[in-house]
Amino acid sequence: MDLMEVIKRRRSIRRYRETPVPEDVLKRIMKAVTYAPSAKNLQPYVFVLVRDVDTKKKLVQACYGERWIAEAPIIVVALGNVNDAYPTIGGYMSSFAIDTAIAMDHLILAATNEGLGTCWIGAFDEDKVKRALGIDSHDWRVVALTPLGYPAEEPEPRDKKNVWEIFKNEKLD
Repeated sequence: MDLMEVIKRRRSIRRYRETPVPEDVLKRIMKAVTYAPSAKNLQPYVFVLVRDVDTKKKLVQACYGERWIAEAPIIVVALGNVNDAYPTIGGYMSSFAIDTAIAMDHLILAATNEGLGTCWIGAFDEDKVKRALGIDSHDWRVVALTPLGYPAEEPEPRDKKNVWEIFKNEKLD
């Protein structure tokens, strides 16, 4: 599938089949993440692949009871390391969240290309996610989660803004 087709086909999936993700498919998705750009190529992130049923239940609670995320065979937790990231993008902020988000987008698009579904999860209690994964370091921050599995639904495309609502020539109007 060509890149624009993958981008257009990506949907937020909230229903998953129980079919396991084959290891070769998972490895291709993981490899795509390694190609993500990051500030100074520091790659200050780790992706935790959660398959354990009890841990998935804890993550459901950390995501405010959204049980459907545990339907997928895998929940991916994207973590960014504050101390390993470039400290001053724009002279004022760490790159950990941006770098991790870019890598997560690579994962999501690669999963779409493989026929898998995902759903970017930004509504979570970070402390509960970290407890579920046994993380007690303040260096690691939870950036996002996504279920990963074969979709059991095909949502319709959602309306998007016109390109000129997003892009401006020369300056902000």
